[in-house]
Amino acid sequence: MIIVIAIAGLLMAGGAVGAIVRIIRGPSALDRIIASDVLVATAIIAIGAEMAVNRHTDNLPVMLGLALFGIVGSVSVARFISSRDDT
Repeated sequence: MIIVIAIAGLLMAGGAVGAIVRIIRGPSALDRIIASDVLVATAIIAIGAEMAVNRHTDNLPVMLGLALFGIVGSVSVARFISSRDDT
């Protein structure tokens, strides 16, 4: 079980590092925004994995808040990009 947890942690850390690198080096604003969405999704996954390993649901409101943040952020960016393309 410890090996599975370690592998999952390494994969999540790799995804987070990749997203942070894309946020820093991204050539466009859209790349940075998508990378920040990936970073939020990785945080949600990490919190969910921690809850599964420790068998509790104490952090469920945090996960829901992050999911709401991700949805609202994606929709607002899509609307911004859409209005910018119309002109």
